[in-house]
Amino acid sequence: MSIQEAQTELIEEFDLFDNWMDRYQYIIDMGKQLPAFPEDMKTPETKIDGCQSNVWIHHERQGSALHFDATSDAAIVSGLIAVLMRIYNDRTPIEIAETTPRFLEELGLDKHLSPTRANGLHAMLTRIYAVAEREVAH
Repeated sequence: MSIQEAQTELIEEFDLFDNWMDRYQYIIDMGKQLPAFPEDMKTPETKIDGCQSNVWIHHERQGSALHFDATSDAAIVSGLIAVLMRIYNDRTPIEIAETTPRFLEELGLDKHLSPTRANGLHAMLTRIYAVAEREVAH
């Protein structure tokens, strides 16, 4: 599945919910399914600044793709991480760098998250794109 198809699939899943309370619950449930994040990866280098809660994103190159592991100490933020992982995890750096995150607007996340959560989401996206752009440059 391409990164564009992953965005479309996510948007279609959210369209199944009639209201934002159900969508929030779905996001939280997605976060509960994140893989365990090793404590030794919680370092200053992997910590994301700009998030209200604690967030860590670790990445490594696996073949031609970037693999991300991430976690948060907040349920809704863990869900937002899961959303980002659905779109960006295990993609090539160029695929990430060339993708517009249209799911943000189409899902209405910017409008329905608190300002601090939206800032955190953008900080996580900024890190993912920065990693991809560094890898493309190499």
